[in-house]
Amino acid sequence: MSKIEARLAELGVTLPDAPAPAANYVPWVISGRQVFSLLAQLKAATGGEIDRVVRLVKLVGFVNSTADFVDQPKVINGASDFMVAVLGDAGRHARSAVSAASLPFGVAVEIEAVFEIA
Repeated sequence: MSKIEARLAELGVTLPDAPAPAANYVPWVISGRQVFSLLAQLKAATGGEIDRVVRLVKLVGFVNSTADFVDQPKVINGASDFMVAVLGDAGRHARSAVSAASLPFGVAVEIEAVFEIA
């Protein structure tokens, strides 16, 4: 078991299999040493070698909210806190938290991330 998966297990989290794309796109892209994905896709992109992660570079959170809701950063804090809990200092990242009037499939929050890998 990888170090990251062991930490996830300590937190009571099991990564699902990376879902297949629902349309004409790929689920992850490796560009140089960067992977554009979240943890399950990152594991798939690295051939199961999730410990290749050097750091989480950037996290972006979209919050399905109305025009008068202004606490998007507080909502996305959960994702930021989770990444630091899993990755330690390598999980500290730059971040954006934005509002969206609607998100795909009616989800409340959508997160995207950019990781650096070895």
